[in-house]
Amino acid sequence: MDNLKETRVDGELAYQGRFLKVQRDTIQLPDGKRTTREYILHPGAVVILPLLDDGTVLMERQYRYPLHDVFIEFPAGKIDQGEDPLLAAKRELEEETGYTGGEWQFVTKIHNAIAYSDEHLDLYLARGLKAGAAKLDEGEFLETFTATIDELLQWVREGKITDVKTVIGIFWLDKLRAGDWKL
Repeated sequence: MDNLKETRVDGELAYQGRFLKVQRDTIQLPDGKRTTREYILHPGAVVILPLLDDGTVLMERQYRYPLHDVFIEFPAGKIDQGEDPLLAAKRELEEETGYTGGEWQFVTKIHNAIAYSDEHLDLYLARGLKAGAAKLDEGEFLETFTATIDELLQWVREGKITDVKTVIGIFWLDKLRAGDWKL
């Protein structure tokens, strides 16, 4: 696989905002030529698949400004610097929904934008949920609701759910429910 590897020659931070950083690197291609790569630096995030005792799934609706639309998503959020991903998942679930989970299992790690970001997302299944009061960040607005796995699958088929982390999480829930995949 070394015949595919690109090697960093040098680089610089091209942009640093409050949330995003963009790195610009000069790289050497496998054929020896040089070019640049620009990509978003991201500390990683967690995604929670919150399964209620009755088999329904706790979901969110949230407006996403870059696409100027409301999206159906799983609870999720950025991992703070030095934070354990499982603790981040527990924190995000409680902050966004008010729910706490009694049983947590790591599901998988995904990379959602491999061509232009180093971001990864750790997916966790949360069960044994207990309701509480949400603690939304200032400027964060969302609605929670429940749906069945079958409803979620139908919404993926219909294009009502297009968020990649949510689509992948729904497929995982379906496979786990069917016993096709184990954690």
